[in-house]
Amino acid sequence: METGFLALPEPLVPFARYVPCRWSGDELHVSGQVAAREGEFPLRGRVGAELTLEQGRAAARQCALNVLAALQRELNDLSRIRALVKVTVFVATGPDFLEHHLVADGASEAFIEALGDVGEHARSAVGVARLPMDSPVEIEATALVG
Repeated sequence: METGFLALPEPLVPFARYVPCRWSGDELHVSGQVAAREGEFPLRGRVGAELTLEQGRAAARQCALNVLAALQRELNDLSRIRALVKVTVFVATGPDFLEHHLVADGASEAFIEALGDVGEHARSAVGVARLPMDSPVEIEATALVG
C-alpha cells in the first residue's frame, strides 16, 4: 500500500480481543497500534533504558504507519480523512527519561508526511512503565471522515 511518499505495511492483526477500528458518527477511532511490522517486533524495550531516543522515534514512526494502514483498510481511501483529530502516543521509558514528546514527533512527522495538512493533529505523549509485548511505543488515533 502507498500513500503520498510512504509505503504502508499490511495492517496488524489484533493481538487480543478488540477491533482495529470503531466508528462513532463521522469519527473513526483506531485502536492502539504497537511497533510491529508483519507480526514481528524489530525493537523491544524501554526508551532511555534499553533503547535510544532515535530508536524510540523509529518505533513511533512504525506505530504511525500501522495506524495509517488500519485507516486505509477501513476506508479504502485515505483521502476520505478530513482531519486527523487526536493522537495519543504511549512511550515505555526508563525512570529518568523526559523526552516523550520527541519520541512522539516520529509519529507526528509520519502522519503529516502521509496526509499533508490533514495530518496535523492534537496530541498527547504519555510515559508508561511497559507496553504490551514489550513494544516501546503504542499509538491510538481518531480521524474525522467525510
